[in-house]
Amino acid sequence: MTKYFKEKLAGTTGTISGVAGVLGSWQVCHNLCLGLIALLSVVGITVVGMPLLFLTKIAIPLWIIAFVLLLITLGFYFKKKCISNRLILINSGLVIAGVPFQILQPFLVFFWILGGMLGILGISLFIKDKTQRRKNE
Repeated sequence: MTKYFKEKLAGTTGTISGVAGVLGSWQVCHNLCLGLIALLSVVGITVVGMPLLFLTKIAIPLWIIAFVLLLITLGFYFKKKCISNRLILINSGLVIAGVPFQILQPFLVFFWILGGMLGILGISLFIKDKTQRRKNE
């Protein structure tokens, strides 16, 4: 297995982890549904109800998959250092913000704040790196 392929595999795993973490949160699922309904209405399609409601039934398995993939990504990072730590911060923030467990409902605001701060930190560091790289060119 080539180094390039391993890096792409690790990056893809991290991306899937972040996406699954986001889909694990009911609030995010709700917002995705509303966005989908708005997008469809722009092209003239009317939808009644929530077209992505089925995701609430699989929110916990999706979050668990996201968490496992995040752990795999962290393993790649600590073993090979082949993944951007900025992207790991973003993915970690998404997984933390997307905690779907009912028992943790009283603490959801804290998870959103912590996950949001990690995500924003990762995005701002990523943008800072990109802008510095362009200045140096």
